[in-house]
Amino acid sequence: MTTYYFVAASEKFLTVEEPLEEILKERTRNYEENKKEKDFWLLKNPSFLKSSKFADIFTKIPSPPAAVISTDKKFITFLKLRLEFVAVGEFEIPNAEISDPFKVE
Repeated sequence: MTTYYFVAASEKFLTVEEPLEEILKERTRNYEENKKEKDFWLLKNPSFLKSSKFADIFTKIPSPPAAVISTDKKFITFLKLRLEFVAVGEFEIPNAEISDPFKVE
């Protein structure tokens, strides 16, 4: 099983109002320099948020939602502290409701 951690908010908040692009570019550059495999992704309108497990989060986030998911819990904790007004959660794959963590709608 693989555990994915995430921060979620409105797409506008994550892509326009916050400097998330800068954070992700810097992390990508660092990973490339250190030959580390990428373990984080920005998803616009991720379908996993529509699972029953995250119904409370989904209803609180203005549409359309977006999320940064990662297998690195520390990175998601950093994003939560940096971005502040985001929802956080985690899920394991495979599970009955979420078959593909990268599926978007």
